[in-house]
Parts: sequence; C-alpha cells; structure tokens
Amino acid sequence: MLELRPAAARGIANFGWLQSQHSFSFGNYHDPKQIGFSDLLVINDDRVAAGRGFGTHPHRDMEIFSYVLEGALEHQDSMGVGSVIRPGDVQMMSAGSGIQHSEYNGSSTELVHFLQIWIVPDQRGVKPRYQQQNFPAAEKRGRLRLIISPDGADGSLSVYQDARVYAGFFDGAEQHKITLPAQRYAYIHVARGALTVNGQRMTAGDGARLRDVQEIDFSQGEQAEVLLFDLRPNELPRD
Repeated sequence: MLELRPAAARGIANFGWLQSQHSFSFGNYHDPKQIGFSDLLVINDDRVAAGRGFGTHPHRDMEIFSYVLEGALEHQDSMGVGSVIRPGDVQMMSAGSGIQHSEYNGSSTELVHFLQIWIVPDQRGVKPRYQQQNFPAAEKRGRLRLIISPDGADGSLSVYQDARVYAGFFDGAEQHKITLPAQRYAYIHVARGALTVNGQRMTAGDGARLRDVQEIDFSQGEQAEVLLFDLRPNELPRD
C-alpha cells in the first residue's frame, strides 16, 4: 500500500530569511495525522537566505542529518567541528547526551536549499558524534545508493537506529527496483524533479508511506532526486 503525502499538504513556515516546508509536525505546525512515520520524525525542506542561518542551539538524543540540494551550509558545533556541506555531501550528527550547533548560509549572494531530517535513536545518552561524507552523483545515477545505515555498510554513514537511507537520481529511461526485507516500512521523499514509484507519479516535495511493500520500482524520472527510508514497522505512540 502506498499512501501519498502531497507536497502542497505540508506545513509552511516563512520567517523571511527562512522558508521551510514540513512533511511532518514541527514547530508551530501540528497535525496529529502527521507525527512522523516509524522512527522518521522530521523532514524539513529549508531555504535559507544569503548570510542568514540558525544560531547556536541545543539538541539531545536525536539523529539529525542534512542533505544539501543547492548552495553551501556552514556548520559549527560544541565538539569543535567546523565544516561546509555542499550538494553530494551528507552530514550526520548524533546529538546523544547533548550538543550545541549552528548552521549558516555563508554566501552573501545565494540561498542554500537543504533537507534537515531527524531520526529517533535506539540508544539514549550516547557520546555525541559527527560524520560527513560525499557520495558522487555517478554512484546515484539510475540507482539507489545506500548513504545511511546502522553499521556503516558500503561506506555509508552510521545511525543509532534500525534504519537505512538511500539516495538516487533518475531521468529518462533509467529504472531501478529495490527489494526490502519482509515486514518493513518505507518512506519516499522526492527532493526535486518527478518520477513514478510503483505506478504513482510523484513530484518535488511529495512523500509516500509504504507499509509491508517489499518491491519498489522507480522509473520515468524527470531530473529526479529521491530519498528512500527503510524503516521498522513501528507506529506506536511516543513518550
């Protein structure tokens, strides 16, 4: 079963310097039917104006990753890490016992467009850690490339959860089928462009929940960039 979450149905936050669309409840946007999916809690589609950003703020017990689509995102944190995340890079921050960080658009002329994604961890109070890796476009062209996994398989980044994240580019005749283990959930987010997933046409910003669907087909892409989340079959209330 594929349950479409249209882009136009997302929550909206507009602060002038920040324009954000929320796939799930976040901040002042609350929808009791959209409280994450399994251990996937947040997908925020953020556009940050030149020279602006998120000042230093705390997190704990959350797996947070940033996926940059345009521009460059500058990161600083209380572990002493300073980095710049650009298209093709994936940044994973395990907040664990507590971390403070800031994220800024260092450009004076161009916006930065990125996805901020939160996954609920399966361990609390771990030592905070930072990871960043570039995944070349060639590794995602016409296929799904594993970018996040529990064990860092295939050169992916590690996450404290039974979750795997894949990224792919699809255009024209490119097609790909992935087979997930039995009794898993999946979530698909189209970052840009358009493509067909199991017969359902999806465009930029659309999401889809899939329950107990093992085979997922990607085809008919139009400059599409897509993320696939392989998740536990878990929809229990959170504390």
